[in-house]
Amino acid sequence: MCGIVGATGLNQVLPSLLRGLEKLEYRGYDSAGVYVNGGDAGDFLVREKGRVSVLEAATKNKNITGTAGIAHTRWATHGGVSVENAHPHMSEDGRFFLVHNGVIENYDELRDTYLQGVKLHSQTDTEIAVQLIDKFSRENNMSTFDAFRQMISLLDDNSAYGFLLMDNETPDLLYAAKKKSPLLIGVADQGNVVTSDAAAMLDVTQDFIELLDGDVAIIDKKAVRLFDVQGHEVTRESFHLDIDASETDKGVYPYYMLKEIDEQVIVAHTLSQYYFDDNAQIQNIDDDIISAIKAADRLYIVAAGTSYHAGLVGKRYFEQWTGIPTEVHISSEFAYDQPLLSQRPFFIFLSQSGETADSREVLDNVVKQGYPSLTLANVMNSTLTREANFALPLLAGPEIAVASTKAYTAQIIVEAILAHAVGDSQIDLKNELAKTAVEMQVIIDQKDEFKTIAEQALRGQKSAFYIGRGLDAAVAVEAALKLKEISYIQTEGFAAGELKHGTISLIEEGTPVFALLTQSKTAGLVRGEIAQVAARGANTIIISGKALAKKGDAYILPDVNELLMPLLTVIPAQLIAYYATLDRNLDVDRPRNLAKSVTVQ
Repeated sequence: MCGIVGATGLNQVLPSLLRGLEKLEYRGYDSAGVYVNGGDAGDFLVREKGRVSVLEAATKNKNITGTAGIAHTRWATHGGVSVENAHPHMSEDGRFFLVHNGVIENYDELRDTYLQGVKLHSQTDTEIAVQLIDKFSRENNMSTFDAFRQMISLLDDNSAYGFLLMDNETPDLLYAAKKKSPLLIGVADQGNVVTSDAAAMLDVTQDFIELLDGDVAIIDKKAVRLFDVQGHEVTRESFHLDIDASETDKGVYPYYMLKEIDEQVIVAHTLSQYYFDDNAQIQNIDDDIISAIKAADRLYIVAAGTSYHAGLVGKRYFEQWTGIPTEVHISSEFAYDQPLLSQRPFFIFLSQSGETADSREVLDNVVKQGYPSLTLANVMNSTLTREANFALPLLAGPEIAVASTKAYTAQIIVEAILAHAVGDSQIDLKNELAKTAVEMQVIIDQKDEFKTIAEQALRGQKSAFYIGRGLDAAVAVEAALKLKEISYIQTEGFAAGELKHGTISLIEEGTPVFALLTQSKTAGLVRGEIAQVAARGANTIIISGKALAKKGDAYILPDVNELLMPLLTVIPAQLIAYYATLDRNLDVDRPRNLAKSVTVQ
């Protein structure tokens, strides 16, 4: 949610800022803005509703020059979508400019206490922050740094922020601060940058310094000064991201989502090579992780959205292969309604970004209670990976489309490998994953079949259903999410046996019902439930495993180990969602109202 980029020392900073915002479009936003300090040429502040392309067009013919600036994509929270509410926000006297990710919980109180008589131009919490900085600087004769820290000290404990501030009296300086919202400082020979996501500035640098909660930094084109939560100046080494900037480009693909669906096969191979040696023995999983899980009497998988759905699949692996009871919880619920825990719990956090706000809240509580934890994330050096006791990488590479595909696949594979390492799967998992990757490619190569299914089953439809049992039920909820989040077709996914307990009342003539059928134990039952909805007029689209297929099934999946079938069944669902969205002339990668990384609660 929201995106921040800033830079100082770059020759003509505006193009870099705009390119950075374009790289952050996947995060979800509804307005964008940029501020450039042009020195003798003056200040340039441009804000627009809509896409970054609209902002870029608005900067044309303004002769914007300058070597330092900040920019932002906003996802509306406080105040509607408008130019006035877009960032950067400016102080009343035009001296300070601020962009902000996160939420200031006590902004009403701060406004009423400190800003009586100050004319506000927006409904945002962010403007309160920049006006406070201005007030403290003027009335208390504070330096910009001290005024910045004074403002931060007044924020309540529940507030989250990634701040990036500029003062037009010191145009080459950036001031940054972070709590519960990711922010990185990028260091380069030609200058320094600040960003909420490294991907935005990979064309400038691959070396970054991570800001920790409570940090405040002063950045100029030559140096970075970093202060911890106690105000002590500290030194922190940069880390290098071995990512080619081209990995964040679409290349020949029309949309990131299609590119990332195709990349799932590569991800499967990459994970196998990383976690297995040439003799099919586990590597790169510390013995301490395995010992900690073996010592647990119950595993708690905590996640949100697609990652939660991957956890539903992983639960089967952990219970069947390790013998340890496993629960899967939605992080936003667990954070504020923690269930009664077992005597020796072990927590596993799943996240693509490693910055999911709800999961971070749970992890914070878990750490305070002294329970061991492991994060599986696609972004190492993220908050969830850093603050858990252990972390394992998903190695999916940058995922840009809002609708997650390859990160889901990676989470399932790493869960399987981890459960195999802890327990005894009684299968040659490396070999089985290799077979599965081959069959994944077979399905992906048959895209046109899913284009036809999507157009015939979903054109003109307002609702749809995905059903299945066991692992198929777990995939059904992810399949439903993929379809509804990008095509806006109201879709439910649930266990097929629940049809008769209420949901079948929604079946009408022509209602699309996608049935996943890959588990032999329940195949007959699912066939019966398919017949029940068909008898009430549903248009049934059956996606079955080869060994369980019957004439008339819409698509027959290759056979792999039943426990690994979710790696196959999800691909048709991803492609059906993709083509249904194209058929409706909608933006596949950037669905309305959604953000890639949910960094605020």
